[in-house]
Amino acid sequence: MEELIGTQKPVRRILDPEEAIAALERAVPGLVELRRRDRAAFDWPAVEEELKTALPSDFKALAEWYPAFELDDFLALTAPLPGEESDRAKEWARELGGEGPELRPAELAPTVLMLWGNSREGDEFFWSVLGDDPDRWPVTISSHNSAWWHYEGGMVQFLAELCDGTLEPWALPVVRPELTG
Repeated sequence: MEELIGTQKPVRRILDPEEAIAALERAVPGLVELRRRDRAAFDWPAVEEELKTALPSDFKALAEWYPAFELDDFLALTAPLPGEESDRAKEWARELGGEGPELRPAELAPTVLMLWGNSREGDEFFWSVLGDDPDRWPVTISSHNSAWWHYEGGMVQFLAELCDGTLEPWALPVVRPELTG
């Protein structure tokens, strides 16, 4: 049975994308070595037009500064590659159209979820699309053992706090601040 086990809140929600990325770089020391010299160019307006919604600023900044990576042989991000935004936008549009996860707690049934990451064990990481400000969308976690929970910070802040141990990894393993993919 799917179960919503609670919500965690950061001490302070980081809304500035560059501040959130700096927190992640502090939490995952090897990350800065992957940072691109120049920001990658993405056609975010086309993606957001396809989705009929904006995307969180911290996610866009992370995708522009960093190639895809994996944390601790566990968590992988599903960011698009420059030039492949339309493919990812089509996947997200299907999710926004109701083709997201079918098995979820009753409390989440009406909530639109957009996948931004997954784990090798079958855990999934989403934005709960709530309201018109994507920078305030909470992160929703679905662990492979049917436990669901929310984090009321942004995606990049979630990653930083998961890796630095600030966040309780409810129903997830401890994630070491190590790049593995």
